[in-house]
Amino acid sequence: MADFHYQIDTVDVEGSPMEVFLFRPQGEGPFPGIVLAQHIPVGHTGIENDTFTLTTAQRFADHGFAVAVPFIFHWWPKSDSMEVKKAESRDDWMLEDISTAFNTLARHDYVDVDRIAMVGHCWGGRVAWLAACHIRQFKALAVFYGGNIGKGLGEGAIAPIDLAGNIPCPVIGFFGNDDANPSPEDVEAYSAALSEAGISHEFHQYDDAGHAFQNFPNEERYREQASEDAWAKCLAFLDEHLKK
Repeated sequence: MADFHYQIDTVDVEGSPMEVFLFRPQGEGPFPGIVLAQHIPVGHTGIENDTFTLTTAQRFADHGFAVAVPFIFHWWPKSDSMEVKKAESRDDWMLEDISTAFNTLARHDYVDVDRIAMVGHCWGGRVAWLAACHIRQFKALAVFYGGNIGKGLGEGAIAPIDLAGNIPCPVIGFFGNDDANPSPEDVEAYSAALSEAGISHEFHQYDDAGHAFQNFPNEERYREQASEDAWAKCLAFLDEHLKK
């Protein structure tokens, strides 16, 4: 297993304790930051057992970013099934989680609060888009194969795609052309919404890749060439917008 270096801050979100995993680069800083929204950790009870999310956060930290990863499924016991958590998820809860994670990261003196991006994979890709529609401080947004952006979660929730005009920063997206959620048609709709809103964005789509093509612990889904290409493009994008 990779060597991970993080600390855990446990914070209160509407009366529910939430773990925030914090990764700090080597050196003095202040460093640009990333709030990283996790994928759905199938078979895992928490971030500490989620090798993909830990590796992703550590890789960003090794590249010079301070990273905060909130455990956004804290609203339920860790023993509850992911199906229950998905069915009961609400956008207002997720926004509270990401806002709290942003503030948790920003209060550390080694972080430059004016240079923080939002990044997410899978379920977290949708969360990342949603969060950027509401948190004006983000300076960049990276979405990896986020599905269901076309619908709101929870009573009265507005679909994140309909809030595209609120995104305050440039966007980069990565998608597999063999994915069903989001499908290539969904991705086209995402791009159209951003274009209509005048939001600068670049999307990268990969043939012979489906959902979660970066998820290396899942040999069936992982596509190394697409994953590494997406990594390089994402890091270059974040460097451009956060390390000027």
